[in-house]
Amino acid sequence: MPYLFTSESVSEGHPDKIADQISDAILDEFLRQDPTSKVACETLVTTDYVLLAGEIKSTAQVDVEQIARDVIRRIGYNNPDYKFDGNTCQVENRLHAQSPDINQGVERQNPEEQGAGDQGMMFGYATRETENYMPLALDLSHRLLRELAAIRKEGKEMTYLRPDAKAQVTIRYADDNTPEAIETIVVSTQHDEFDESEEKMLTQIATDIKTILIPRVKANLSADVQRLFTDQITYHINPTGKFVIGGPHGDSGLTGRKIIVDTYGGKGAHGGGAFSGKDSSKVDRSAAYAARHIAKNLVAAGVADQVLVQVAYAIGVAKPVGVYVTTYGTTKATNPSGQLLTDGEISAKVQQLFDMRPYAIVQRLGLQKPIFGATAAYGHMGRQPGQVSLNGNGQTAETFTWEKLDYVEQIKGAFEL
Repeated sequence: MPYLFTSESVSEGHPDKIADQISDAILDEFLRQDPTSKVACETLVTTDYVLLAGEIKSTAQVDVEQIARDVIRRIGYNNPDYKFDGNTCQVENRLHAQSPDINQGVERQNPEEQGAGDQGMMFGYATRETENYMPLALDLSHRLLRELAAIRKEGKEMTYLRPDAKAQVTIRYADDNTPEAIETIVVSTQHDEFDESEEKMLTQIATDIKTILIPRVKANLSADVQRLFTDQITYHINPTGKFVIGGPHGDSGLTGRKIIVDTYGGKGAHGGGAFSGKDSSKVDRSAAYAARHIAKNLVAAGVADQVLVQVAYAIGVAKPVGVYVTTYGTTKATNPSGQLLTDGEISAKVQQLFDMRPYAIVQRLGLQKPIFGATAAYGHMGRQPGQVSLNGNGQTAETFTWEKLDYVEQIKGAFEL
């Protein structure tokens, strides 16, 4: 019997995402000046106010207030009518030095023995469901909001748009777990005041979502996904009605409060640790990226159609306390006798291929570079690797390295695929 699965995303102007972007922009500037910086930067945003808090160990000198204002203006909060304006809001800095008790557990005389910055478990997931090995419902939710932001910044259509928005997509799956159709799309977008009645306003927004936003999103999708957009989709567009008051004036925002949006939209699993504002010594971030890298390369290599990888650490200890892999019964790899490999056998091979000590992860994925600002909105996973300028002198760093399919051939060799 068919079943439904739903995921949501939030825009770069959502209060929690504003906080994430400020935290990661501050992290990037510390890393740009001092790649060994240890940063845990938390941000709170509310009406005309930003609070920065956390712990830092670095030689860098960073104007964190200016960075916060730059991020807020870039997102689009530069109008006093929004009650949150990057030009005039109060920014309070309560960042302080990292505890030496924590630092002694992380740094070692031999860098390779660097301990994990915290205890906990992290997960990485991949599925053959989409071209970027992400769950379809989340991928479409991200695409809707990225395109909505692009329309807003172009300023040619839907000129009433304001930065805050959320989207949600429900997919109907067949019994064999393949997507059959899009069942429901929910879009809530902040907007200017309308001169017309609320009914006319809502009609206009709904019409524009269906005739402007949806076609632009569809145009960048494969034919297989485009066919899921049928005339039977149920749309809920600004279902509560008027949405003028939004952003931090409508709801306070905090770093790390959108961990499911940041990862897999409820598919797979999540260990509970947030990413933004944390340097790579915090395995909440670096090990989650490494686990995604493993899962994606396993699926791309043909080991299974769906993979979840868990890794767990003790604070101050370099070697993971455990690595777990499950393929949800989709394993394709076999042993020399032709029998399907067990998840335990796959896990053993993974541990031979991938060094999961924090230092090794940082080196493998290049995580001491200022590459994190781009991750803080529209998901940390499923993104296209690219380049970011380091200093304006032509030097660049590679972004989203955990999305590279650079271990496929090694995995195929190890699994004899």
